[in-house]
Amino acid sequence: MGGFSYQLVEEVAKEIYIRALKQLPPDVVTALQHAHNSESDETARGILQTILQNIDIARDRNLLLCQDTGLPVYLVKIGSGFAADGARIAAALHSGAKRATLEHPFRGSSTHPLTRVNPQNSVGRGLPVIHWEFDQDADTLDILIIPKGSGSENMSAMKMFIPADGVKALKKFVLDTVVDSGGNPCPPGIIGVGIGGTADLVGVLAKKALARAVGSTNPDPQLAQMENDLLLAINGTGIGPMGLGGDTTALAVHIESAYTHMTLNPVAVNTQCWAARRSRAVIHRNGQVDYGY
Repeated sequence: MGGFSYQLVEEVAKEIYIRALKQLPPDVVTALQHAHNSESDETARGILQTILQNIDIARDRNLLLCQDTGLPVYLVKIGSGFAADGARIAAALHSGAKRATLEHPFRGSSTHPLTRVNPQNSVGRGLPVIHWEFDQDADTLDILIIPKGSGSENMSAMKMFIPADGVKALKKFVLDTVVDSGGNPCPPGIIGVGIGGTADLVGVLAKKALARAVGSTNPDPQLAQMENDLLLAINGTGIGPMGLGGDTTALAVHIESAYTHMTLNPVAVNTQCWAARRSRAVIHRNGQVDYGY
């Protein structure tokens, strides 16, 4: 084994982008199967059956799950015992995402925000998006990608609340956002919610909430209860798969939070579609790479 190198990071960034577009995490597949088995609406059950067939075909034929290959969003966690240059890691992630798009190949979705010129390589100024974390107890480089398509990302919302608004107002905002979204984000998917922090941080929290496995709960009992309450309320709307009615509008509601200023309480919602794609690679100092979700 050749040991750690920044070329290895580039190869890994490329590989997990491609894997994410083809291999849906097992927890998501299980949740979709459960939704299908418990669905009471015939049309919704047929839609879920088609989704499950799509997943099988993508896996068996090594095809993309969806034509919208999304924008690359990397969540990077660097252990204190893993000596690395962050700037070189960022450059490697940029090259890896670009190479995945050009060498696979698949559609690049990145464009200039005004001219709308598309370089067809999924990158550009500010892309890929990289969120950094640090783990004092780890000696690895953990890289997770969440490709984000426009159908779900377009349904994002953020609002600044004040403490006097209370928890009910926060719940109502999340529920209203989902109802207003309807079938646009290709439900049933995951509803990521961020609470607290600042106007910029709360959106990141909502995005990171999408990275959790379906079925996991927030360790804070109050937030865990809020996740459950919101999931029940959202699935009670009847929006259903693809917005055509049914019992399952969301597979999960995940909430991440941060302490905030005593006079404000921001909330953000970031939705993920049924193809809740993510792929992870953990790089060890000796160059070993463990792939997963």
